[in-house]
Amino acid sequence: MKAPTSVHRMVRPQVQTLSFSVLPDRAPQLIDITEKVEQLIAQAGVSSGFAVVFCRHTTAAIRINENEPLLLSDMEAFLERVAPREHNYRHNDFSIRTHNMTEDECPNGHAHCQHLLLGASEIVPLQEGRLSLGRWQRLFLVELDRPGREREVLVQVFGCA
Repeated sequence: MKAPTSVHRMVRPQVQTLSFSVLPDRAPQLIDITEKVEQLIAQAGVSSGFAVVFCRHTTAAIRINENEPLLLSDMEAFLERVAPREHNYRHNDFSIRTHNMTEDECPNGHAHCQHLLLGASEIVPLQEGRLSLGRWQRLFLVELDRPGREREVLVQVFGCA
C-alpha cells in the first residue's frame, strides 16, 4: 500500500514599496491619509500581512488617531503649546547654525521638537486586504512646519496575496 501523497504549496511573502505626496495648506495640520493608503494596499494585492506607513521628513509625522474635527483642533493646539512656534530655538539662529542648511531654510525648530513626540511611521496589520484599524482609528500625516511643502509618504506592504 502506497502512502498518500500530500502537496505543499509554498507561499512567498511579497514586499512592495509605494508612495504618494500630500500638500498641506497650514501648520500644524492633521491630514487623513487612510483612504489613500488603502488604495495603495489594494494596488499591492496583499491580503494578509502588515503595512509600514512612513514619512520621509523630520518636520512631518505619521500618527493614528480619531478624525473628529474638534479633537483635531485640540491636537493642533496641543502641539503649539508643547513647542510654540514663537519660542527661541538655537536651530533657528542662522548666525550660529552651520549644519544642514539649505537656500530656502526657514526657522522651524518648533517643528523638529514637536516631531520628537510623534515619530515618522506607523505599522498596521492587514486582514483581507484592508488596514486592521479600530472603529475610530485613522492614519494621519501631521504637518508641523509650514504649508505648501510637498510631503512624501512611503507605504511598504509586507504579506501574502
